[in-house]
Amino acid sequence: MNAPTKLAELLPEVAQAQGKELPHESAKLHVTGEAVYTDDMPELRGTLYAAIVKSPVAHGELIGDGIDRETLLAEHGVVAVFTARDIPGENNCGPIIHDDPFLAAGKVEFVGQAVAVVVARDMLYAREAAAKAKVLVKELPAILTIEEAMAAQLFIMPPKGITRGKPVEAIASAPHTITGSTYCGQQEQFYLEGQITYAVPREDGQMTLYVSTQHPDGNQREAAAALNLNTKDVEVICRRMGGGFGGKEGNASIFSQSAALAAHKLGKPIKLRVNRDDDMVITGKRHDFRIDYTVGYDDAGRILGADFTLMSRCGYSTDFSGPVNDRAVLHIDNCYHLPNLHIISHRCKTHTQSATAFRGFGGPQGMFGIETVIEDIALKLRKDSLEVRKANLYRHPAESGDAGSMTTQYGQEIIDWVGDKLIDDLEARSQYKARRAAVQAFNAQNKRKKRGIALVPLKFGISFTATMLNQAGALVHIYQDGSVSVNHGGTEMGQGLNTKMAQVAADALRAPISMVRVTASDTQKVPNASATAASSGADLNGAAINNACDQLRARLDAVDAGRKLPWAELCKQAWLQRVGLSQTGFYMTPDIKYDFTTLQGKAFYYFCYGAAVSEVEIDTRTGEQWLKAVDIVHDVGRSINPAVDKGQIEGAYIQGMGWLTMEECIWDVKGKGKDANGNAMGRGKLLTHGPSTYKIPVASDVPEHFNVHLFDNENVRDTPFKSKAVGEPPLMLALSAYFAIKDAVAASACHSKVAPLTAPATPERILMTCEALKAL
Repeated sequence: MNAPTKLAELLPEVAQAQGKELPHESAKLHVTGEAVYTDDMPELRGTLYAAIVKSPVAHGELIGDGIDRETLLAEHGVVAVFTARDIPGENNCGPIIHDDPFLAAGKVEFVGQAVAVVVARDMLYAREAAAKAKVLVKELPAILTIEEAMAAQLFIMPPKGITRGKPVEAIASAPHTITGSTYCGQQEQFYLEGQITYAVPREDGQMTLYVSTQHPDGNQREAAAALNLNTKDVEVICRRMGGGFGGKEGNASIFSQSAALAAHKLGKPIKLRVNRDDDMVITGKRHDFRIDYTVGYDDAGRILGADFTLMSRCGYSTDFSGPVNDRAVLHIDNCYHLPNLHIISHRCKTHTQSATAFRGFGGPQGMFGIETVIEDIALKLRKDSLEVRKANLYRHPAESGDAGSMTTQYGQEIIDWVGDKLIDDLEARSQYKARRAAVQAFNAQNKRKKRGIALVPLKFGISFTATMLNQAGALVHIYQDGSVSVNHGGTEMGQGLNTKMAQVAADALRAPISMVRVTASDTQKVPNASATAASSGADLNGAAINNACDQLRARLDAVDAGRKLPWAELCKQAWLQRVGLSQTGFYMTPDIKYDFTTLQGKAFYYFCYGAAVSEVEIDTRTGEQWLKAVDIVHDVGRSINPAVDKGQIEGAYIQGMGWLTMEECIWDVKGKGKDANGNAMGRGKLLTHGPSTYKIPVASDVPEHFNVHLFDNENVRDTPFKSKAVGEPPLMLALSAYFAIKDAVAASACHSKVAPLTAPATPERILMTCEALKAL
């Protein structure tokens, strides 16, 4: 056999790495199966395996520990069982508010909540014992839905809102008003690699956790607190994840702490890898939202006043529900100036898994609300929805005559607005007008099948709204042979972050890209790192790497003294002259000041913009839908790696399309009887907990006509290479797919009535909405 090609051999020597379409640093490893994930690591001698005992009821009081410990210990291969009483320190995996025990204590509040950890000699034994375990619980009434929580006035935190201008008066005096309600559903992250931790005890009470996680620092701190250790005594390492999408930002701690507890108690390595069913039953989803609205508008479709009520299902604990719901409020405007606005956000407590982070983090739900209003106004006025969208866009005060027409509802002035130009670019590229006419012609000739088309823009703010999280660190080593090791606080989950960071480091050092390697995220190399989330990974970590590399380059320039030595020779000379070749870097995002208690201030460093045209076809008798064509123009600033960015845009769109058209979480809202172990089977069980019942998009759902163009722009802010974030914003481009479906459904009634379609627009919902329009 030939020796495997090293990735460095695939990378060209380039004068400037940034801006080049270099391959993903693990591309060859991915396709050959050589990429090492947590479960692929060689196991140490004596490794034991853990599984989770789950609550069978949505709400109940545990009797004692909630388990029959002796019966469990008698199961084949079982060596230990741990419950909340065995935790030496803090029992918490709540990332913000410490209201979320990683093992239930005294009560359970959702079906699937972790009650105990079973440890056995084999993973199969552990899982079998956990599945057989009878949970001792007295069932209590459960609240499952947004409507039930609103009726009971049960919330995980007080409501928040914004009032701008005089919305009541503006709505009352408007020529037209519309009142409605809509809904967008939950979504499972469905990462390919499930939740996993390999916990390895070290000497003197130390612990190393190999975790598939977006936030190693969070896992480190929470495990240390649970075990009564100092943070310095726990190391968390993550080389790569097989996807995260927000589901491994906070939820990974449920499993990392459970494994750490068992390893700490037994002094043995512990592997905890849950199967897909347990993963989906235990972990949180995207927040689903009910959105009620009353809007006043004029004959041109301009929104004069708007009143929104947002209600989200947050689950049983706080998790990230505060900032998720805040961001929904901050993105209710999308690309539109809303001069008179009232919005209130209710964060409903339910006896379900704590809803958690998911790509977009509340932004998609907020945009879904305003885009629903835009579509309803267009239908009422018999206008093309693009015309109504253009009528409501942010405009510069010199053009509008309104000093506030480029200021958001939370008081931030938009200084990088390109939304109108980008929409015009896409309208021309996609030949939108001609395609709209073709859709109308098709619908006039076809009774059973209808087509729809929609052009939907986006404006998405980039920064953590928790200001203190907008910081990052890096560690860069240069070796005598000129090779470079880069470590940063971000995590690689397939999005290409490490590829971009290698490009940033190579350019900053003026080194060949083939000499740069980005190593596994490690809390003992870069401490106190924020989660890889909020689309900030490249901005924050790239700037920290630049900070370290700039200092190193200054030292190397002094050694070179204008001689233009080859890179490797220069590094050797620096070592001979006893010049330090290792450097930490640090960055904090400047010029942001936001008060999360009032939802006012400069929340974001900058904005990303994009727009998509989607064209669909539906069968009005079956509800089937086909995505026929997608055209996208998206703003990534000056792209560090256009190939990686386009991949992110395509993947985000398809994931967003899944959320809005097919991915549906279905709950047992009745529930009766008992299971085979005698456990009460109460309300609140997730019925869609695997690929057989939960449908995500596949290759055949992607249309052949799928065009992505990067908008010609650069960031007005100082970011690496003047680039912009690309992780989350493109997901919202898929709103165009949903509203194209809604347009097609409305066509079944000749666009004479507002289609009461909610998301996801599954075939069942499409069919029922078409039938409902007939009865209206």
